Amino acid sequence: MKTKQWVIAALVLVALAAFVALDLGRYLSLDYLKQSQQGFTQLYADRPAVVLLSFFAVYVLVTALSVPGAAVLTLAGGAIFGLGGGLLVVSFASTLGATLAFLMARFVLRDSMEARFAKRLKDINAGVAKDGAFYLFTLRLVPLVPFFVINLMMGLTQMRTSVFYLVSQVGMLAGTAVYVNAGTQISKVTTLSGLLSPALLASFVMLAVFPWIARLAVDGIKKRQVYGRWKNQKPKTFDRNLVVIGGGAGGLVSAYIAAAVKAKVTLVEAHKMGGDCLNYGCVPSKALIKSAKVAHQFRHAERYGFDSLLGKEDGGQRQFSFKSVMQRIHAVIAAIEPHDSVERYTQLGVEVLKGYATIVNPWTVEIALGDGGTQRLTTRSIVIAAGARPFVPPLPGLDAVGYVTSDTLWDAFSKLDTVPKRLVVLGGGPIGCELAQSFARLGSQVTQVEMATRIMAREDEEVSVLATRALQADGVQVLVGHQAIRCEVVDGEKVLVVENGAEVKRIGFDQLLCAVGRSARLTGYGLEALGIPTHKTVQTNEYLQTIYPNIFAAGDVAGPYQFTHTAAHQAWYAAVNALFGDFKRFKVDYSVIPWATFIDPEVARVGLNELDAKEQGVAYEVTRYGIDDLDRAICDSEAHGFVKVLTVPGKDKILGVTIVGAHAAELLAEYVLAMKYGLGLNKILGTIHTYPTMAEANKYAAGEWKRAHQPERLLQWVRKYHAWRRGA
Repeated sequence: MKTKQWVIAALVLVALAAFVALDLGRYLSLDYLKQSQQGFTQLYADRPAVVLLSFFAVYVLVTALSVPGAAVLTLAGGAIFGLGGGLLVVSFASTLGATLAFLMARFVLRDSMEARFAKRLKDINAGVAKDGAFYLFTLRLVPLVPFFVINLMMGLTQMRTSVFYLVSQVGMLAGTAVYVNAGTQISKVTTLSGLLSPALLASFVMLAVFPWIARLAVDGIKKRQVYGRWKNQKPKTFDRNLVVIGGGAGGLVSAYIAAAVKAKVTLVEAHKMGGDCLNYGCVPSKALIKSAKVAHQFRHAERYGFDSLLGKEDGGQRQFSFKSVMQRIHAVIAAIEPHDSVERYTQLGVEVLKGYATIVNPWTVEIALGDGGTQRLTTRSIVIAAGARPFVPPLPGLDAVGYVTSDTLWDAFSKLDTVPKRLVVLGGGPIGCELAQSFARLGSQVTQVEMATRIMAREDEEVSVLATRALQADGVQVLVGHQAIRCEVVDGEKVLVVENGAEVKRIGFDQLLCAVGRSARLTGYGLEALGIPTHKTVQTNEYLQTIYPNIFAAGDVAGPYQFTHTAAHQAWYAAVNALFGDFKRFKVDYSVIPWATFIDPEVARVGLNELDAKEQGVAYEVTRYGIDDLDRAICDSEAHGFVKVLTVPGKDKILGVTIVGAHAAELLAEYVLAMKYGLGLNKILGTIHTYPTMAEANKYAAGEWKRAHQPERLLQWVRKYHAWRRGA
């Protein structure tokens, strides 16, 4: 901070210290107000200007310094000046004091906060620029957040001072009136029986119910704003309680929950039930990974005590039918398919329609049915669960050479007789890494191209290093820091041109796989016409509502995570809020979200890693256990990897866990449970784990933490006690 900022901060601290040291808070209590009420009233009668200006100055100072007492002063304003005079003086004094607090926070803190949290404040400021005035108005009108907190937090944003002042002046008026009116009634109490007077009781009832009335008013204003142009189209009765768009994980769970609570629900799916996970993602990729692992184990049979295994070999590579491998993958999909089928969900009470849904207005969905017909349904609520699709980069020449994505490769490669000889994988994220390793293990010559400086960039650097070594050990050429420039066909050969600084490389290939991420499906079903905001995903609030309170979004289309399990997690909140939100709404909980990348060794994580903790400024301790020391891992020839736990310094509270090793995703479940229910490492250490299992790694990691936090002073006395018992 600059010198002037330090001076202002020091003056504020001195003022606060004086407030505490001199016990000035006693003058801002309800008891003092009652005791001094008659004296203040008489003084106001004798010297009105002095009392008025003094009261105004004290109120401004208290509010500007954010010390407790503004509520009592508001009551005092009503008691001394009456409803009209009290409302006038308190309204302007409170707004002026709030603005001074706003300006002090901005002058002293904003620069340092922007330097430290620039990325987060950028998003907040974008929201403030768009809806900041109305948001501030709702905070002022509904006094659930302490006003001093609002003053300080708004000072850290880019909101203009004039906007802050005017919105605060208007927004606080209703609440101020309620408190001032209560103060006028308190002034009339002269006996104990007066406490039960109807006027005073009514004032206190208003204090209690005002926040709820204000919230209803705010909700009403918002609804009028957003539903205004549709008011003549709202039906008097509805065909459905809920219409769900999309038959992936988010849509299936939403529909299931609605049917379970006996709501009338329709699920609309344009393509395949089960969505991306069943047909293109989790299921086929894991089936491929298993086949690739078996091929890898055959190739390295000596690790398990076999000098050789029977079978044909050609050039050191065991012969197998790639077509059979792909047929097995489709057989796995077919075996799981009934879990997500139309028949199953129909039996559960869900109406399933095959077709393309378009949201016509906030209560009407039009379905272009697969058989060529059209059906319109009116509904109380809608859940959008349209999922995501692979992102294809705008790479010159890409269409000319042809490519596959994580969606299309399963059908495209099932037509091949042999595994692609030369495969280029664009992308170093989880999908790219899983597929690159799997096809390398099946015999492809794989080159993986990643523009960033390391693969799996969301993980800690040591995880990226380990993952890179694992892929390289299986024959993958990992090119990080390389940007794809264009694709060409030269003398009949497909070529990818990449740059690494000034160096240009040309990579020949037979197949190219785009695995650079997935983008939410945001077009084609009516969001544009309704004006529902989208930015990479459908924008929702903490209840998963869009700008229309009866339209929700869940899963990949809503973000911020693109995992099947988070889609199902969000679907519960979306469905319950859609069906019962008039009584109780639930904020979606992202506090404990696990995920895994199924390369070999697996990488699994929940909560913070070191990269996140440093970015967020969270203090942490690291406890690490090497799986190379674990008995079961040694037995299985899987003695590599680690368990890394981040905890609150000096405590066993878990902030996050990263596991690298065989079955890491399964091992992570214990930590997910512990974090969800507030269990620390001591509880894990005290839990019996079956021997010999990989899960013992969790117990041993907890043991490492315990050893690092031994009570050394106590153990010295215990050592002396044992020596005394030995007679030494």
